Amino acid sequence: MTEANRKIVEFIRNEWVVPLNNNSKFAVDHNIDEKTVRRIRDDETYQIALLTIMRICHGKNITLANFFKMVGI
Repeated sequence: MTEANRKIVEFIRNEWVVPLNNNSKFAVDHNIDEKTVRRIRDDETYQIALLTIMRICHGKNITLANFFKMVGI
């Protein structure tokens, strides 16, 4: 399970957080706390919550199923 979690966090970080290069904007656009964005970006042991994934998917206008396909899970 931790392997799947790492894939999810690294995908969000590499594909969406780092390219935007603005933690505050990503947080506001996806209805999550900026502290969560910092954890996604910097914390190698961060365990992302399903609610956080759902909020990010909603902000990106994609379904959870499509997100997991994108991640490869």
